[in-house]
Amino acid sequence: MRLEGLLSPLSSSEDFKILLKDINSNKFPIGAYGLADSGKNYFIGNIFDNVDESLVIFTHSDVEARKIYEDLSLYTTEVYYLPTKEVVFYNIYAISGDLRWERLKVINEILSPKKKIIITCIDSLEAAYIPKELYTKYTFKLSVGDIVETKLLEEKLVKSGYERVDIVENKGEFSVRGGIIDIYPPISSEPYRLEFFGDEIDSIRNFNVNSQRSIEKVNNINIFPAKEVILEEDNVNLGLKNIKADLDKLVSNLNKKEDKDKIKSIINSNLEQLNESWSFENIDTFLPYFYNKTDSLLDYIEGSFIIVDDVKRCLGKLDSTYLEFNEDYNKFLEKGNILPKQAEIIHDKERIIEQLEGRKLINIENIKKTTDKLKPKSVITFNQITLQGYNGKIEFLIEDIKEKKKEKYKILILSGTRSRGERLVTHLRDMGIESSYKDIVREIKPGEVVITFGNQTNGFQYSDIKLSVISDKDIFGQFKKKVKKKKNKKGTGKIKTFTELKPGDFVVHANHGIGVFKGIKQLELQGSKKDYLELIYHSDDKLYVPVEQLDMVQRYIGSEGKKPKVNKLGSSEWTKTKNKVKKSIEEIAEDLVKLYAIRSTLKGYKYSNDTVWQKQFEEEFPYEETPDQLSAIEDIKRDMESQKPMDRLLCGDVGYGKTEVAIRAAFKAVMDGKQVAFLVPTTILAQQHYNNFKQRFSDFPVTVDVISRFRTLSQQKATTKAIKEGNVDILIGTHRILQKDIKFKDLGLLIIDEEQRFGVKHKEKMKNLKKNVDVLTLSATPIPRTLHMSLVGVRDISVIETPPEERYPVQTYVVEYNDQLIRDSILREISRGGQIYFVYNRVESIHEMASYISKLVPEGRVQIAHGQMKEKELENVVLDFTENKFDILVATTIIETGMDIKNVNTMIIYDADKMGLSQLYQLRGRVGRTNRMAYCYLTYKRDKILTEVAEKRLKAIKDFTELGSGFKIALKDLEIRGAGNMMGSAQHGHMASIGYDLYCRMLEDTIKLVRGDIDKEPVETSVELKIDAYIPNTYIKDETQKIEVYKKIASIDSKEEFMDIEEELEDRFSDIPISVYNLMNISYIRSLGKKLDVEEIKEVANEVIFQFEDKSSLKQGLVKTIMDKYSRQIAFKLNEKPAIGYSIKNIKKEQVLSIIKDFLEYVVGNNK
Repeated sequence: MRLEGLLSPLSSSEDFKILLKDINSNKFPIGAYGLADSGKNYFIGNIFDNVDESLVIFTHSDVEARKIYEDLSLYTTEVYYLPTKEVVFYNIYAISGDLRWERLKVINEILSPKKKIIITCIDSLEAAYIPKELYTKYTFKLSVGDIVETKLLEEKLVKSGYERVDIVENKGEFSVRGGIIDIYPPISSEPYRLEFFGDEIDSIRNFNVNSQRSIEKVNNINIFPAKEVILEEDNVNLGLKNIKADLDKLVSNLNKKEDKDKIKSIINSNLEQLNESWSFENIDTFLPYFYNKTDSLLDYIEGSFIIVDDVKRCLGKLDSTYLEFNEDYNKFLEKGNILPKQAEIIHDKERIIEQLEGRKLINIENIKKTTDKLKPKSVITFNQITLQGYNGKIEFLIEDIKEKKKEKYKILILSGTRSRGERLVTHLRDMGIESSYKDIVREIKPGEVVITFGNQTNGFQYSDIKLSVISDKDIFGQFKKKVKKKKNKKGTGKIKTFTELKPGDFVVHANHGIGVFKGIKQLELQGSKKDYLELIYHSDDKLYVPVEQLDMVQRYIGSEGKKPKVNKLGSSEWTKTKNKVKKSIEEIAEDLVKLYAIRSTLKGYKYSNDTVWQKQFEEEFPYEETPDQLSAIEDIKRDMESQKPMDRLLCGDVGYGKTEVAIRAAFKAVMDGKQVAFLVPTTILAQQHYNNFKQRFSDFPVTVDVISRFRTLSQQKATTKAIKEGNVDILIGTHRILQKDIKFKDLGLLIIDEEQRFGVKHKEKMKNLKKNVDVLTLSATPIPRTLHMSLVGVRDISVIETPPEERYPVQTYVVEYNDQLIRDSILREISRGGQIYFVYNRVESIHEMASYISKLVPEGRVQIAHGQMKEKELENVVLDFTENKFDILVATTIIETGMDIKNVNTMIIYDADKMGLSQLYQLRGRVGRTNRMAYCYLTYKRDKILTEVAEKRLKAIKDFTELGSGFKIALKDLEIRGAGNMMGSAQHGHMASIGYDLYCRMLEDTIKLVRGDIDKEPVETSVELKIDAYIPNTYIKDETQKIEVYKKIASIDSKEEFMDIEEELEDRFSDIPISVYNLMNISYIRSLGKKLDVEEIKEVANEVIFQFEDKSSLKQGLVKTIMDKYSRQIAFKLNEKPAIGYSIKNIKKEQVLSIIKDFLEYVVGNNK
């Protein structure tokens, strides 16, 4: 344990010794008074160190539970926070699983034999849980060598809440492919792949969800339930019987026919799903129907030691939760929205208190409060105080430490970060105080000052044992926590965008244009079976594309929501369109290459290497950087330290950490005495960035200022003067920075946020500012990887595509619109001091909706924001919202970008089913930006008859709650927007006419041509051999997966790629059939043909013909080299298009591929 030396002093306290004696004498409940804040949590750490049992701590709120959790993490790694179960009676279509996964993880820890600390809110005791023995029955271990009947394993997984899918991408899923079972346990950080030999587990490997590739072998895995409700056949039958009986009882008591019909419709739909899949959404609220007896958390924590933090507040919380539940329950029951027995989903509070009375229990309080319940049998008062803090006044800290050293106090200072701790040692030494920095604190001697990294909510002192602990918050006035982000394991990848190809999708064939994908069709030609993509064109013409040429076909992606025009096979229309786009691309490529060449010759300021301060400044960042952030920072520093002026584009989604990268670049510029201008498109953004920069630079002598129209004229004059004199290091502002009166003394770095949002005039003025200074442009729309790669060598781009680790995920509900739900969710946010976004995307009726919300929630202050408002008016509304002058912002999707208000943690989206996934993804990203639980309600109006389109939309949104494939599709949509932003609106039109993927491919080839990397456009090689080449259904059944694999095989470009795909297929789908091997070899042969400009490789009679594009394809001397080795087998055919005939007479059919491959490898190797 890192701070074991900190725990030992309390064990010497006389009061603590009395407490331990009372514990050993079973004098429960025990009252421990005089304890508060972090001092109380230190006391709990000592209890844990001195008892044999696990500790369970109940406190009065989730916020307090999290504080205790953070503090106790200093003393032990075996500490867990259990989120409270929420009871939601509304007609819910889907709920995100984040909190459920977190709870399941902690329940599993509770049931494990190891000693640990569990912290939760007291109202967790009221929630009903499934019987403990049923939960443990579905918790089991699988090891290599185990004999397991796969059918029984599949059944067990389904019963314990796992969903069977084709590809495992999300927690709680499993898939079966022959002798391979993939499982993603909800509490694991990655899924696992079990490979069977008969019924024996031959190997277990973890794998990466993005690449679907195995990472490393493991000997065993633990499988835990994936849902909080586990049903066996008896439970399902009991549930069906009880629910039907309760429904009949309720219906007979309802008067209105519409109420009867509504509840019958909801319950019958649930029963139907229950019959089919043994589950339905929101099944948790029906828990009492399935079991003869439900358990409470107390049944699960049997034998644990209980600590109640502030008994009176905890009992008050139990009362209020119970009252609120009954109020909601009665309200819903009266309207016929729920069934009577659903009252039992929370346990009776009196029974809970009664059960607590008989447990090993300590009440912890600061001041003793009288209460009739849980009265202590023994009372001990501790002499602990909470330190008030020094608020950055180091002289007070020095004085205090000197005083405490005289009195022989043991002093521990928690410095937040290591570098801050090491600096503090030096600073204290300069002030005459000796101290030492230690990573591990084994002992603190009287009068000694020890500094270590770490955080606590606040400092505390125990006078009787002379111990003083000072937190970084006490010293510096702000709480900084170095939050560790999960490191990518070997083999894991970043989020890769993908485009699934489904029948009915529009596709683009590079040579034939836009058609519709019908499906995969197997054809037998000349005795050989092959799979083809069937594409439908204008007038129902059909085109069959061999699967090894799948790289010629892409899913069409153009303007969102617009259908493209289907081309006619054989017409000149597609060629004309392509040529038009090609001409435009050639102009762009030439401009880009020219610009890049000119920029390479310019000389700018060469920045010096990082200073010690730079290192210290970067250490202050309260989070661990993602790999992409570190890579972008390296790129930028390398640019700044070179003679050439930097012109780098930094792309990444909202919240991915671009600002921190820009801040570090700004600091580096300031360290060399240069000034920095940060140009942003709106006044609100200017203010937000100013606040961020001010906070980040607070420990360093760097002057940050902001200029915008929110500043008075006199303030603007003062800033202008200071800039000119060099007294401002960093200036943040809108286009106001571009005006003539702003003259920098020595500008070194220009940072531009969202350049595409500035007008033409502003961009012209930017050019003047850009001359010979380093420029860093930030873009929040992700840039497509394909476009990024195609611009390599003509544009300096850094991409941050590693998503941040969300500490507090956004709890997402897809729910039928309901006034009561809206009111409740708004009031809950207001009651905790937060604010709300209400997204309503119809400008013409937004005032009526705002008025409606005002009447629905008169306790809330409401304002409106939409894109048709005057800029000044809109900015004032947003500024007022930022300053908490009202509670609810009813807005259109205008809030999608450029809003970063940390106090807004509830979002309600009206008619979410009418919005695209990318929009929903962007919108949801506006909440959950702090350490508070955030809520997002995606509401829809359920029509009497749901259209097929609406069903599809709801299904997509349901997927979205799990951030699985829907997230990736949403990201793809965003990337297209990013492509348009980057290449300009005219190019966006060209992208739409030929499809985005083909555009990127043409752009990449053209840039290579212009730069001279290649001398002509690549040739497409076709291969026709009399051989079976396809993926049989027995190997890969699912068509989506089959297309994905076909796509990978079609892209084979080297021997290494061939081996890589071979390894992947064996890993994912087991042993490779011969027809799949043939297909892989054909793709590899095709790639070799391309390198030689071979247009066609065709088997004719007893010969394989290699037809070249033209005479220039065969380099001088190559013919002789080929003849020297293959004179007996080959014959040259020197026509207009030269060809080589390779005789395969007397060669076995299965050897043909190998011979062709060896021949082409030899020719490619000698074609230098």
